[in-house]
Amino acid sequence: MIVADAQKMVAVGLVWGATNALMRRGAVLWDRQLRSVASSRHPSNRRQKLVASIRNWMNLLLIWQYTVPFLVNISASATFFAILSHTPISLTVPVTNATTFAATAVFGVILGEETRLGHALLGTTLIILGVWLCIM
Repeated sequence: MIVADAQKMVAVGLVWGATNALMRRGAVLWDRQLRSVASSRHPSNRRQKLVASIRNWMNLLLIWQYTVPFLVNISASATFFAILSHTPISLTVPVTNATTFAATAVFGVILGEETRLGHALLGTTLIILGVWLCIM
């Protein structure tokens, strides 16, 4: 049963890593949109600041390149909590988080983010080795 759980942990980490990189890409689009729409007027009171903030967040949720990966990420979070209900936290959290870190680096490279490829590959290799040691 631990192997099946380990596979689920790794799968959750892979989904989280992929969606992290994709959400970042959507957030960059949102940031560009905010900058292009930025006006010279700045909210002066708390109410205007709150309304502007809510409007900005709603605009972020309307960008499908952010929202779709976010919903997939949330689904993986539900799976993570289900795994936690019957596996030791001392194994589940390190395996899932390490896999997430490695997957985020790999998917970031795939999506064309600037990165120090040698360092990313070395770190990812060490993470994979560590996850393998935890599972075995």
